[in-house]
Amino acid sequence: MPHESRLTIALRALLQSQRVAALGTIGDEGEPYVSMVPYALAPSAGCLVIHVSGLAAHTRNLQARTSVSLLVMQSEVLGESVHALARVTLAAVANVLTPNSPEWQTCRDSYLARFPEAEPMTHLGDFMFVAVEVKSARHVAGFGAARSIDDEEVRRAIGVKRYQPDAGGLEIDSQ
Repeated sequence: MPHESRLTIALRALLQSQRVAALGTIGDEGEPYVSMVPYALAPSAGCLVIHVSGLAAHTRNLQARTSVSLLVMQSEVLGESVHALARVTLAAVANVLTPNSPEWQTCRDSYLARFPEAEPMTHLGDFMFVAVEVKSARHVAGFGAARSIDDEEVRRAIGVKRYQPDAGGLEIDSQ
């Protein structure tokens, strides 16, 4: 098994331990819009997945302009410096998934594994699954430990060993 850096391990732990992210989208007039969204990791699809209502402003924004950003951050610990909180800002493309497609089913399964209480919402007509495909990221593992990373590194943290677009697929890390 190839060596994995401590920072990649830390990024994986952050993405797995947190359940909500700040989603940044761009509104019709070019104004930034940030909202909270629950997210799940979908290793077999190599992405994060969110489940959003078509009635929400952020959903209309990401449908019109697919470039989005997600901020995932360690929870604040009382008495500890907030400046050292682990966090990652993900620059991504949001793809609304076609209901009942194989990718939709994969993302739905991943989302419901993390949020089983959301199952009734998956039957509501205005809700949709969105695959968030990361293009790059800025990872801060703590005070003075910041780095820019590419999509490949984020996929490894999500649980994908290797992304092979020319070979037609993903090799999944079973751990």
